Amino acid sequence: MSTISVITRRPLWFLYAMVLLHQVLSAFAFPFAKIGLNEIDPFVYAFCRFTLSSLILIPILYYLHKKQKIIWKDRLKIITAGLIIIPFNQVLFLLGQSKTSAAHSSLLFATIPIFLYILAIIFLKEKATIRRTIGILIASGGVFIILSGGKVEFGSEYLLGDLLILIAVLAWAIGTVILKPMAVKYGAFRVTGLALVYGSIVYSPFGLYKTTEFSLINITSTGWLSIFYMAVIVSIVAYFLWYWTLKYMEASRIAVLHNIQPIIATVVAAFILGETISGTFVLGGCIAIGGVVLTEI
Repeated sequence: MSTISVITRRPLWFLYAMVLLHQVLSAFAFPFAKIGLNEIDPFVYAFCRFTLSSLILIPILYYLHKKQKIIWKDRLKIITAGLIIIPFNQVLFLLGQSKTSAAHSSLLFATIPIFLYILAIIFLKEKATIRRTIGILIASGGVFIILSGGKVEFGSEYLLGDLLILIAVLAWAIGTVILKPMAVKYGAFRVTGLALVYGSIVYSPFGLYKTTEFSLINITSTGWLSIFYMAVIVSIVAYFLWYWTLKYMEASRIAVLHNIQPIIATVVAAFILGETISGTFVLGGCIAIGGVVLTEI
């Protein structure tokens, strides 16, 4: 089934509205995660988050499994995506978030369209354009400015966190490319849920081990609220919106509103966490966002 024929089944304005809703929900993940990570070990936080998500998803996935079975070849792809998304995307995101600022990590996540664009051309055979290629180069320059001249300098306390976030970004893009055809074939909610559960199962032994070294009783209500938001609103609701829209839009095109997320997250972080934004940080962010927008228009 071609992308164009699928897109015609949903109004374009509605698809963009769903992408925008996804960006808003995901943007709040940066300050919410930062609040929880202030009191919880990143690996313990990840274990609690994914365990809660899995407990909610497993009964629903069991019901869906009885309606339509997934062939082994496709299931292997979903398992692979789950291993990429959970340990390499989400766990590294939490670890990196604990070592950098919420606003900074949100802007680094704005480079997702760059990786999506490249991977979609290679693996999904989507069309490359000169305008989008130039936009990618501009956005990369913006990210370099952020890393080297804004709130972060090479060798500073934020550098490790930034590098972990960038790896998490690449992992998310790879997982997206793998799961897009699966979402079209089996449904976005089912594919998203299975990938999350599979990845959580693999991570759980290590996460459980780290949890034995941490007293869960010391987690405050604010910490549990942070875990709940990430487990339910982000891991279930936002993930579903992302892969649902992927059923109807090109992987590179869906990122058109992804530049809204860092703007929202930066404002939220400024108000909730009291993070400051330097002029160079804003400049690099504007260049990165401008390049991302250029890749999508």
